[in-house]
Amino acid sequence: MTLIAAPASAAQAVRLQYRTSAPGATTAQAEPWLRLFNTGTTAIPLGQVKIRYYLTGTETYRFACSWAVIGCATITGRFAPQEGGEQYLEVGFTSGTLNPGQDTGDMQLRFYRADWQPFQQGDDYSYGSNTAYADWDKVTVYVDGQLAWGTPHGTEPEPEPDPDPEEPGGTGELFDDFTYTGPADPRLAQRGWTVRSASGGPGVPGATWSPSAVSFPGGLLTLDSSTDGTAAGTVHTELSTAQRKFHEGTYAARVRFSDAPVSGPDGEHVVQTFFTITPLRYDLDPDYGELDFEYLPNGGWGEPSSILYTTSWETYRNEPWLAVNTHTEERASFAGWHDLVIQVSGGRIKYYVDGRLFADHGGDYYPETPMWIMFNQWFIDLQGASGTRSYRQQVDYVYFSANEVVSPATVSARVAELRAAGTAFKDTVPTP
Repeated sequence: MTLIAAPASAAQAVRLQYRTSAPGATTAQAEPWLRLFNTGTTAIPLGQVKIRYYLTGTETYRFACSWAVIGCATITGRFAPQEGGEQYLEVGFTSGTLNPGQDTGDMQLRFYRADWQPFQQGDDYSYGSNTAYADWDKVTVYVDGQLAWGTPHGTEPEPEPDPDPEEPGGTGELFDDFTYTGPADPRLAQRGWTVRSASGGPGVPGATWSPSAVSFPGGLLTLDSSTDGTAAGTVHTELSTAQRKFHEGTYAARVRFSDAPVSGPDGEHVVQTFFTITPLRYDLDPDYGELDFEYLPNGGWGEPSSILYTTSWETYRNEPWLAVNTHTEERASFAGWHDLVIQVSGGRIKYYVDGRLFADHGGDYYPETPMWIMFNQWFIDLQGASGTRSYRQQVDYVYFSANEVVSPATVSARVAELRAAGTAFKDTVPTP
């Protein structure tokens, strides 16, 4: 007989179904897929819901959401230890409402060991080998802190304390309105910018990173990248801060993505970006960090059409390739101007697009060390078409406030104030 706990209230009754896409008792990663149903009579704010999946062992795991009907950007995951060498994965939600009679649809979740070694999942309490959805009481659901579904397993850990509230005001600001005469303007170097000319990745091997393809018409950082279908005829573009002094705080830029080339036939797999990054000192360097906005107007990396990625990196290995990251994506056109914001604070990385929360990452993907700020535009590969194709990305401004969480609306207000005061450039961010 299945033992199901009484819900927190009859009005807030829930039911959970489970299946797995990795049914083997030994696996490289566990893949629990979940569906949560509201069987009560009142709407349930998903921010009040916690789902717990119980597993055996004290190994360090990483959580990821592969795909979800409600959007991976709204789903969080953390691991909590229990006595006796056990732990559980707690899945939560940053937003959303589950109305009576509705369900979340598929939530395709996964987790894996931090060292990528295979592990036994067959002895995990919540594991089941069923590949079709079924009601599952070995995964519990809590609503507003009260057990609403399932049979818990093991001990309850002490609750994690809330992070200390942010002190008002940051410890330094960077603002640049990009009022330069061109890539050779001496003020670029004086103000801490580097226009890339060095060869190397990312992108097409053998391509040129050309300062002459970077310009500032009308106070807009403009990156014009082009290709004639050959490596020798491919030009990438990049502007980067010279100092790695940006860590916790709020990053913002107003960026214009473009779907169509400014000249030549369309179809190249081009990447248009705003991101932060640290150098990789060696394979799987744990101090590596990278926080990306990457727009692919023509797809690439197996995607057939327009897609915007936000990606948070723990580390990577180049040969053989191994990426340790988490990402959130939307398959849609993002052509035009967009206000992009990244908040890095309290163990969370929050990405906003035009004031809308796009992604919320954390855990091992939180950056450990100071980073550069960069904009670049490059080609993933070559399509081999005849004629030269040129793509354009533009940036209106960049803003950073150190050690302060700034809302997207406040960023816009501060930029307007700086411009109204005639401030074209400001940098009070201390060097670590």
